[in-house]
Amino acid sequence: MSQNANLEAANVDMVIIPRTGDIGNFKVQRALPFKDKRMVGPFIFWDQMGPGEFLKGTGVDVRPHPHIGLSTVTYLFDGCLDHKDSLNNSLRIVPGDLNLMTAGKGIVHSERTGQDIRSEASSLFGIQSWLAQPQSKENGDPSFVHYAKSELPEFSDFGVRGRVILGDFLGTQSKVLTDWDTHYVDLNLQRGFSIELPRDIEERALYPIDAPILVNGQKFPAGQMLILKPGSATIIKADSSDLRVMLLGGAAMDGPRHIWWNFVSSSKERIEEAKRDWKDGKFAAVPDDDQFIPLPE
Repeated sequence: MSQNANLEAANVDMVIIPRTGDIGNFKVQRALPFKDKRMVGPFIFWDQMGPGEFLKGTGVDVRPHPHIGLSTVTYLFDGCLDHKDSLNNSLRIVPGDLNLMTAGKGIVHSERTGQDIRSEASSLFGIQSWLAQPQSKENGDPSFVHYAKSELPEFSDFGVRGRVILGDFLGTQSKVLTDWDTHYVDLNLQRGFSIELPRDIEERALYPIDAPILVNGQKFPAGQMLILKPGSATIIKADSSDLRVMLLGGAAMDGPRHIWWNFVSSSKERIEEAKRDWKDGKFAAVPDDDQFIPLPE
């Protein structure tokens, strides 16, 4: 079967093969933004971090940097990260937790491997994504919330279990509030088991993490983003091994977005203003951290 026929049979509009990027001395696989697909619902950025290992004394070092017009969503499978921001939040995220940082008119944060973790070899594996904020809120006040793994609802039935990070999934509702209709689910299927996905999410995508996935009987490898046809019947199945897959999406955004470096906005002028403000030191600082990532030239 040809690739186009395979996609048609699977009700898949597009396959995005991530490109390699770098965050603070750590390689990532970046699926969004993509030249032919800028967003999936509000998801405008998608990085798979790892899986990777650090030698003793090393780790991630993402120095303080700014954001506007977006919410960062950090979710880990393995390892941990220390988050600090200009609102004076300082905490560690571990697997199954959720960090949701909303930038609005501007926020600055850093992400690092803790000094205590560096005393031994360590690992890191997870997903960091960004949600574009609706135009009515993209210049609002910044905020940060953290939810422990135990606060995110889980479900389990017939070889399928999962955690609803954002939105709802087949009657299981996350209590996390978002600016826009957003759905984000961590699904785990035992080998040979399947589940039909809800059709009422306007824009949907799948990202198999650790094993191939069958989508309507068609096989796709791990580590690629599969954009599903809107409203289509979609049955996913774990084929030759247990499978972990992320379901992401939501309502189509209220217009296109511009993205430059760490800035997202419906206005090019607003991005230019943010560039000047970062260069001129007008963003609030992360307490007790005089390092920063300079504006790219």
